Amino acid sequence: MMHLAPSDGVAIVTGAGSGLGRALAVELVARGFTVAGIGRRADALDGTAEQAGSAFHAFAADIADPAQVAGTFSRIRESLGPVALLINNAAVYPRRDFLDETAAAYMHTVAINLGGTVACTRAALEDMCRTGRGRILNVATFADIAPLPASSAYSVSKGAARIFTRALIADLGDRFPGIVIGDWMPGMLKTGMGIPDGVAPEVSARWGVALALDMAPDLTGAVFEMDTEVLPPRGLKGRVKDLVLMRRRTPRRLQT
Repeated sequence: MMHLAPSDGVAIVTGAGSGLGRALAVELVARGFTVAGIGRRADALDGTAEQAGSAFHAFAADIADPAQVAGTFSRIRESLGPVALLINNAAVYPRRDFLDETAAAYMHTVAINLGGTVACTRAALEDMCRTGRGRILNVATFADIAPLPASSAYSVSKGAARIFTRALIADLGDRFPGIVIGDWMPGMLKTGMGIPDGVAPEVSARWGVALALDMAPDLTGAVFEMDTEVLPPRGLKGRVKDLVLMRRRTPRRLQT
């Protein structure tokens, strides 16, 4: 099957208590999935449950703590079933000038934005490697390419998470072609971490879920921004070859 189905297993969304994570969870439930939402605040997850319905299950945990992540995934597996989809969405954006940072605060941001992604991915792979099938979608940004002021910890941690995606593919791509892994940049959102005139999370979530449920093998390593694929840069030889063959690369678009 080229698309993930509810019968394949549980969908996990981190950072599901608000914003984009909440919208992703609601959208997945609307498509028939059993969703486990992970977040630090139980009351925020309860708010998501009110919107999503009974197929949403809240699991309060701090993803910066690998032991909590391992225990949470074990509870999800025991109570709901194997994990088929992981959307690594949870992140923090402290907005602190580097001179206002402490080393401990800086590394705590890294522990959430990078460490949480690593820990949740490793836990989800317990099921995916056993079945040989699964989907991992990492919510990413371009913050590492052009860091904004007062965003050092965020830019470093999210940039490292993009490297992690590529490193994960290098380790697993050949052995587990049925596990599709990639990055998705949702754009500037109208959320607490975004901007007042950004894209509504509900709109962005439809793009994200459409991408997350697509199991086409050639999506491994693909990067999407909003609803459009970001094509990798081509070297001079590749560009000349495209010109000679009158070949034009066309980015894929998500159908919601």
